[in-house]
Amino acid sequence: MKPEGKSSRTKKYAPILPGPNDWPVVWLAKNRKDFVEEVTARSFDRLKKLRGNRNALIEELELTLFKEKSRVKFDPWPVDPEDEKEFWGNTQKRLAELPKGDATGVAENTEADTILRDIVGRYSEEIAGNFKESHYKLTRALVTFGLTRFLNGARLKGIDRFFRNELSLMDKIHIVGETDRLRSLAKKGTVVMVPTHFSNLDSVVIGWVINTLGLPPLIYGAGLNLFNLKLFAYFMNSLGAYKVDRRKKNLVYVETLKTYSSLALQKGIHSLFFPGGTRSRSGKLEKRLKLGLLSTAIEAQRTNYQNAEKNGEKPGKIFVVPVCLNYNFVFEAEQLIKDYLKRQGQERYYIDSEHFSSSFGILKFIFKFMMKGADVSVSIGKPMDLFGNFVDDEGDAFDQYGRKISMADYFKSGEGVDENLQRETVYTRMLGDRIIEEFHRINRVSSAHLAAFVTFHMLRKRHRKLDLYSLLRLSGEELVVNYDELRETFIRLRDVIFRYKKEGRIGVADHMSSKDIDKLIREGVDNCGMYHPKRPLRFDKKGNVTTQDINTLYYYSNRLVGYGLEKYI
Repeated sequence: MKPEGKSSRTKKYAPILPGPNDWPVVWLAKNRKDFVEEVTARSFDRLKKLRGNRNALIEELELTLFKEKSRVKFDPWPVDPEDEKEFWGNTQKRLAELPKGDATGVAENTEADTILRDIVGRYSEEIAGNFKESHYKLTRALVTFGLTRFLNGARLKGIDRFFRNELSLMDKIHIVGETDRLRSLAKKGTVVMVPTHFSNLDSVVIGWVINTLGLPPLIYGAGLNLFNLKLFAYFMNSLGAYKVDRRKKNLVYVETLKTYSSLALQKGIHSLFFPGGTRSRSGKLEKRLKLGLLSTAIEAQRTNYQNAEKNGEKPGKIFVVPVCLNYNFVFEAEQLIKDYLKRQGQERYYIDSEHFSSSFGILKFIFKFMMKGADVSVSIGKPMDLFGNFVDDEGDAFDQYGRKISMADYFKSGEGVDENLQRETVYTRMLGDRIIEEFHRINRVSSAHLAAFVTFHMLRKRHRKLDLYSLLRLSGEELVVNYDELRETFIRLRDVIFRYKKEGRIGVADHMSSKDIDKLIREGVDNCGMYHPKRPLRFDKKGNVTTQDINTLYYYSNRLVGYGLEKYI
């Protein structure tokens, strides 16, 4: 059921750049070889600085070898290079043949250096993307076609639903927030978009949003596991997604990956990070962010200021733009919440299940998605500098009192800009905290979110003596909520949410202003997890509200956790 409210058809913006030849990502593709070589050189220098002592360097290489040989033996993927065993076998022989050295000597121009450079070069080549404009245009057309059919699915009957255009994506994906400021800043500096992450379809939705806003393509880190799927690998290689192998935890790989990201930002390549690192298993907005890639933006900004001082140039500015994706229905919700509960309940082990084990699997997922109908809301947050200060259309930052700030001063401990990793670690945490605050501010409450929250927490209050896991084992009549009581609580919490909106603490979907409370609740119940086989919310024969799957109800209710709404139940 489509919620009623104000019409908010998304606007199609003109491109901010004349054509593909002006896209930063095209420059990166044309200069790929030189870029990879620069990543290799900078990563090597960085690692030598971290492990300058000869023995320390050799120990790091031996640890890297141990971890990589274990990965190759116990966790191989089809996408791995065919020469993996040969490369690491040769590396082992080379390390064994290294002569004993001075415990305090610095490893310069030695075989250990050569081994390190070879490993870094291999990682740099593996990480680098392969953007192709022609494939980008094809994929963009396919995404538009597929998403249109998916979002119209519930309204159209029969197989011909795939070939009709009753409603376009402009009607179905609602983009709200700081769109004009985002476009302005993308012309004046480098943009880092940081979205929430709930579904495997997030990248597809964000890609469409970027194109609709007239922005050039952004690079982003895609899990190497997705490249196991031939269907995905073809397009993702062509779109310039760089690869992130989460199996590789060794310092050499991590530093190479961070250098790749930092250098791309220094070159003015707009980027996208999912700062949560992975999809939200609980359904909650991110509370803890992975700070690794965020730290590369801080480093890139400092380097830009250092280069500007050295060369007498105007420094390139980097801007962070939080984005909140709002769905009433996440296809993976059942498995995600199951994984979350296993981990939180400390069962035998936590499995990070990836259901797309083949190209057939992903096609099946997309087909299911296209058979359904849904609305999506994308909230663009206030752009900020690398320290969490909001910026205006010109890219100037201001503190909480409205005073203009010099970003360069953040990197100075004396007269000039200097490197201070401890200081930058603090800045990265500050930025992460500000992004989390903005996620909560731009989160848009729908009737489905509120209906799920009210129902679950009324059940939890009724069974307050039970812990969460005991509550989730209840069934039948124990999970029925009286409609009149739910209605009263729904109204009370809606009033609180609108007060929060007035205070700038949260966003609210247009349809939530409806005066017909009963219709609003009915829409919320109908739209919450609308196509799960077992419905998170449904009406029983007496008109009361219950659930067929309390786990997924818990998942959807978590969208409003973090606002202190529980005390109003």
